[in-house]
Amino acid sequence: MSSQDQAVVAIDLESHGFKKVASGKVREIFEVDEHTLLFVATDRISAYDVILENGIPAKGALLTQLSAHWFALIHEQLPSLQTHLVSTSLPRDTRIPDEIRALLDRRTMQVRRYPILPLESIVRGYITGSAWSEYKAKGTVHGMPMPTGLQESQKLEKPLWTPSTKAEAGEHDENISPERAAEIVGEEVARKVEEVSLKVYELAHDYAQARGILIADTKFEFGLDPATNEIVLVDEVLTPDSSRFWPADQYEVGRSQVSYDKQYLRDWLTSSGNKGKQGVAMPPEVAQETAEKYREAYSKLTGQQWS
Repeated sequence: MSSQDQAVVAIDLESHGFKKVASGKVREIFEVDEHTLLFVATDRISAYDVILENGIPAKGALLTQLSAHWFALIHEQLPSLQTHLVSTSLPRDTRIPDEIRALLDRRTMQVRRYPILPLESIVRGYITGSAWSEYKAKGTVHGMPMPTGLQESQKLEKPLWTPSTKAEAGEHDENISPERAAEIVGEEVARKVEEVSLKVYELAHDYAQARGILIADTKFEFGLDPATNEIVLVDEVLTPDSSRFWPADQYEVGRSQVSYDKQYLRDWLTSSGNKGKQGVAMPPEVAQETAEKYREAYSKLTGQQWS
């Protein structure tokens, strides 16, 4: 099976002696040792908190390699920020047969193991999505009062930290206020998460804008290093699965935007009446169009064609 022409929606390492720690919307997580985990990105894709029946071929590899690109940039530009990434190579483990190694090509990250904070750390630079819906209804974003007269997709005067709860599989994240986030993780940790999230977003936004992409918003996740009590950037970062990427040359205030991420899939789910439904499979043309948008975003951000 080639991950380039057939979507890989499941990875079995348990039969080769690896303990599965968790199974997320996209990733399977296995234990390497007591300090290290192996993240394996499948080609699964989710929208509106529902995993589609079929996936996007090679998507998992692309997300992994794009995350590695961002981790390298963050390490260079924000060296004091700790991340969980150890390596994008597979463990030197004889339990993994050659055919499985081929299946896992470019899909894996070895990461340090940390307790994960129960927050999704969202930064919004533009008003769109659920923030726009709330603003139209109440004049607020995550409960925070906003200036009057904002238009859809308008760039905010400064980026906003808008956390949400981190839901279990099959459940829905809930947008919460920064004050509620502080109640959940403590004021000091919440302050650090906000500060770091804004720094990483601003770095990434400027980098992407210079390459023709506007990062409208993005989601980060953090762990906590028990030895130092410092926060650690974990999971994927700044991918089309965790961010809204807009082509800068087509940006126009006052409407929804063309997108490089899975907004095309979300739009299809809504228009076809499948939004939020379980057991839905994408038509081939929707999968292909979504894949092309992911590849174009990767190429613009890294300067390399995806192959």
